[in-house]
Amino acid sequence: MADQNTLTLLSAEELRRMIHDGADPVLIDVRTPAEHRSAHLLGSLLVPDELVSREAQRLADALAAVDRPVVLLCQAGPRSQQAQQALSAAGLTDSRVLSGGLNAYRATVGDDAVEVGEGPWAMERQVRMAAGSLVLAGLLGGRLLSPKARVVSGAIASGLVFSAATNTCGMAKALARMPWNQSPQGPVRIEDVLQEIEAVGAPA
Repeated sequence: MADQNTLTLLSAEELRRMIHDGADPVLIDVRTPAEHRSAHLLGSLLVPDELVSREAQRLADALAAVDRPVVLLCQAGPRSQQAQQALSAAGLTDSRVLSGGLNAYRATVGDDAVEVGEGPWAMERQVRMAAGSLVLAGLLGGRLLSPKARVVSGAIASGLVFSAATNTCGMAKALARMPWNQSPQGPVRIEDVLQEIEAVGAPA
């Protein structure tokens, strides 16, 4: 069995060649529904990272049954890396992460295979705005209201250091639950995702 802590990365150019050569990979987009609606690779299946965490075993079993390469992607890479680790721990030993995520693909290959729509900012941009706003609020509050308000800035700074050290982001998980990051149709259901995976693996 592959090392569960080893990430298998795939460059944007390698994915482009894989698609061009007819390998027909199963593209699993682990971003939020709204991010996926805003821009996504054509043919990618939406499986938000929280759903991956909750249903890793069922997803790993379904993907293992599909005789096609599995490529996980997010906006910049970290969320898909965490998803790969969860799926690997559940038994899916053959999957790859798109290095640099959708950002890298669009920068390297262009938008030929990208469907662009309307949606909120990418999660990384939302996190930067939220973190910056909270730090600024703490500093201004400490100057204008009470020095204790600076604790907010310190807490955010500590959270960012922890996020970098562990390659996780609690703020992104919190923002992902906000209404503007959800689908108007409601949460993505595991049953629907499993049906989509099964359809992808069905003979043409």
